Amino acid sequence: MATIIGELERGPATTLVERAVSGDEVAFTRIVAAHQDAMARVAFIVTGDLDLADEATAAAWAIAWRRLGSLRDPEKLRSWLVSIAANEARGLARARRRHHVVELDVAADLAVDGMDPDAHAADVDLANALASLGPDDRTLLALRYVAGFDSFEIARATGRSASGTRARLARLLARLRTELDHG
Repeated sequence: MATIIGELERGPATTLVERAVSGDEVAFTRIVAAHQDAMARVAFIVTGDLDLADEATAAAWAIAWRRLGSLRDPEKLRSWLVSIAANEARGLARARRRHHVVELDVAADLAVDGMDPDAHAADVDLANALASLGPDDRTLLALRYVAGFDSFEIARATGRSASGTRARLARLLARLRTELDHG
């Protein structure tokens, strides 16, 4: 009974992290199941490439396993993991310096939803505008709009100030709006 009360007081994330740190592979598997999708989505936005995103996410899990004991606040596990994935993705994107062109399979799109191909033009324009940004800028956007981090969490993850993060995000959004309006 005392063990159950202790776990409730510390919170489920704390208990799960403690168990994983002590070598409980099932606990770590539960952590992976809970956070894999968020990490992969952010890594994809940062890299713009599914294979690189998978590589970044896998590398992030290896790092997380090794460094889980250094996590100061287990209640911030999600933001810690997503930050690791974003950093790994940014590093891979910089190393590969790839530029992507978004291709549309118009026939498949028409067969699936019966829509006019022009309806997808805005999606393609946005994807191309994002691809024109550097990995650092895509990381900020992914952390904010995909992972849902606030400016303080982004600042902590990227080593910036919260106000600097907000200003950079505002400039990025203005740049994207301009590019989309003129594209």
